[in-house]
Amino acid sequence: MGLRTNFPTVPGEYLGGTSDGYCFRTCFAGGQLEQSLEMVRQFLKEEGYADLPLPKDAGELTMFQVPTRNRQVLMFEDNGYVHNPIKVLFSNDPRKPKLLHLEIYDENAPNHLLRFHRRLWD
Repeated sequence: MGLRTNFPTVPGEYLGGTSDGYCFRTCFAGGQLEQSLEMVRQFLKEEGYADLPLPKDAGELTMFQVPTRNRQVLMFEDNGYVHNPIKVLFSNDPRKPKLLHLEIYDENAPNHLLRFHRRLWD
């Protein structure tokens, strides 16, 4: 049973990450950005999200990075690759350029698209 078919509805820790019942969040860090992306790719495959398109490599992924160091801008814009129901986001800490944050949203939750696009908060 993968995360896609058995999304945690109770807030707490799950599979090394955390879930609020609507969004599962975890991080991946390899020796290089390409390795971090491969970890994300493998995790998504194991959890039932293999059908989602992902950037073909780290170079393509960096094309989705927000070109600013202004933290206020990064508060309002997703810094990375976004494709419903997942977000692969870069770290806002410049000391951790190989760290990727993965967010997976429960597609079956009420108001899923509003939560995914940060238009609704509980």
